Amino acid sequence: MPDDLTLTVTQRPAALDARRGIVRLHPEVMAAMAVNPGDPLRLTGARSTAGIAARAEPGASKALLYADDLIIGNLGMRDGGQVTVTPIPVVEARRVTLTGPSEIVANVSPEMLRLALLGKVVTTGDDVSLLPQDVLPAADHRSLVEAARRSIANRVGYLWTSTLLSVVGVEDADAALVTMDTVVGWQGGAQSARSGAQAHDAAGPPATRGDAPASSDPETPPPSIDDLPGLRAQAQELTELLDLGFHHREVLGRLGTTMSLGVLITGPAGSGKAALVRAVAAGVGATVVPLWAPELAALANDAAAGRLREAIARLGGSTPTVLLISDVEALAPRAEPGPLATVFRQMLAEAVRSGAAVVCTTSRPESVDPGLRSPELLSVQLAVPLPDAAMRREQLVVLTRGMPLAEDVRLDEVAGRTPGFVAADLGALAREAGVRAALRQKEANAPSVTMADFTAALDVVRPTSMAESSLEVAKVTLDDVGDMAEVKQTLTESVLWPLTYPDTFARLGVSPPRGVLLYGPPGCGKTFLVKAIAGTGRANVLAVKGAELLSKWVGDSERAVRELFRRAREAAPTLVFLDEVDALAPTRGQATDGGTADRVVAALLTELDGVEDLRNVVVVGATNRPDLIDPALLRPGRLERLVYVPPPDEQARAAILRAAATSVPLDDAVDLDELGAGLIGFSAADCAALIRESALAAMRESLEAATVTAANVENARQRVRASLDPAQVAWLEAYAETHQPA
Repeated sequence: MPDDLTLTVTQRPAALDARRGIVRLHPEVMAAMAVNPGDPLRLTGARSTAGIAARAEPGASKALLYADDLIIGNLGMRDGGQVTVTPIPVVEARRVTLTGPSEIVANVSPEMLRLALLGKVVTTGDDVSLLPQDVLPAADHRSLVEAARRSIANRVGYLWTSTLLSVVGVEDADAALVTMDTVVGWQGGAQSARSGAQAHDAAGPPATRGDAPASSDPETPPPSIDDLPGLRAQAQELTELLDLGFHHREVLGRLGTTMSLGVLITGPAGSGKAALVRAVAAGVGATVVPLWAPELAALANDAAAGRLREAIARLGGSTPTVLLISDVEALAPRAEPGPLATVFRQMLAEAVRSGAAVVCTTSRPESVDPGLRSPELLSVQLAVPLPDAAMRREQLVVLTRGMPLAEDVRLDEVAGRTPGFVAADLGALAREAGVRAALRQKEANAPSVTMADFTAALDVVRPTSMAESSLEVAKVTLDDVGDMAEVKQTLTESVLWPLTYPDTFARLGVSPPRGVLLYGPPGCGKTFLVKAIAGTGRANVLAVKGAELLSKWVGDSERAVRELFRRAREAAPTLVFLDEVDALAPTRGQATDGGTADRVVAALLTELDGVEDLRNVVVVGATNRPDLIDPALLRPGRLERLVYVPPPDEQARAAILRAAATSVPLDDAVDLDELGAGLIGFSAADCAALIRESALAAMRESLEAATVTAANVENARQRVRASLDPAQVAWLEAYAETHQPA
């Protein structure tokens, strides 16, 4: 086979590859071209670009090159065009210069930009995205890529997934691989330092090296404390600490004591931790020396230690100075700390002992080395909370201060529909609403932002805490659920009230229900009920099937449970839906899996009713076999409300048929009430399947059919059978009788 091939390019819709510079080939084609995963390829169409090779699925076509929309655009072609594919040697890029939207240039430092491009092959004139290349990362760069993903998302908000940058130039190469030694920079702006041992000498003066994201640059005006609603208590405490340490140490001397200015600030990503430090520092007349821990961790140990020494040396001048280290878990990880972590702790201890002010921030306190919290290091700890509805409204007032809002804009309603949003997310929401208003009123002399703009923005802006969730919430509510009035009332009281009216529960001095178990025959609407609750839009939804959390590796299952509830707390108010919960929490002492199930049950019980309070989080479990669930999970304080979802009766079946047939053109002769009366033993899923099969029967008769006739429905009736097992239904009804509240 020749070195180059002509293939047909086709767009690969997989989100995993999207805009990451990846192209996929059939494994046999790669073997014939002597190409390995991760090798660069020259792609020539209407113009020339490059990509990283990866294997396609075994069932893929050997004649196709699978690429994303970005690579197809860089080729100057459309889906289905002919592309010449040629292997090229790996050439490391010495210097890459880019340009992009002003808001991206202002918020993404060269170091962040380099991590976003790490492992990509770039060509002059290409468009590239900020999405890190996490499909084929080098083993020693995997943690850096993950850190880049979190930090860029925090800085830029939802824009990071859609923004495209232009490659202005690639020095001394036509197509080259971005590595940690590549100098990456903005056109006419800051550039990154090299990562190797030469970084210390080659980087230039501290003010031009890009030590931190541009938004932390000293020239950027610090925010006012008044512009940080919800953080005034933390700002007051930090102000008192820094003011005493910087301006009134003589009082401490007269009292015969000392103080430590080591502070650890924890809180959700994007909640304003760095902004809090900058605002307080400005208030006490101090300057801020920012460091981004993931960027230091990416350097060679000697270079990173040199950068740390430089930053700490700047704390000893006559001007009060605060060293701000963001995402400190990258320098001091809880798991597998390396030599750099030891050096960092030593330097931090020396700086704090000398009286310097060092503030570290993290959104993942569980991943930080516990030793950092010792009295001689970070002795003061401040927590930035997730904003509640009232706090979100205050933040929206600040963020929309310069916006001409229409009279119909109700910020209270926007705040109520943004559970789990932090300040950065609300800023992204306000920007998106403004963009939509501008697109709609390009020629207007006095444009304004309407409630419709905010509603449209809510459809695309997701909270940072839900970035890893791909759940699509259905546009249905409990009002769309026919019949089951008693079940809907119980769910409203047990699930919606605790998430919507937490203040009422607090005022009455009672704790809201912690969880609900839905049980009933298969196909009777348990999952649909949860979708209807989620469709109210008043809570974030984390959905997981019980078996998805189980792993054969020791400790992985328990960690998955802890991670699930950690995300739920961060995104509160949150609805956690555990489908097939009997697979996750079977009765202990009966499993033969080496104790994994028992440990998972213990972890689940601890999360639901342990020492750490589960605030504004409601758990809903669903099962067909409630008898298989560990009894400890069903006691008060856990899944305490047991709700039986019965099979539909005659009226309910007719209502389900009507709902399923909303978009189906039924002939006037089709009587759904009569049809529902005859569907004995049919579940809700069976009724929906009957309508679907009726439409298919009409298509079998004629692809030009305009309506579904009674004959088509009767034909489908012969094909679709009742799925309910009478014995199972009788057993579940008996179980409901013995377990219903007195």
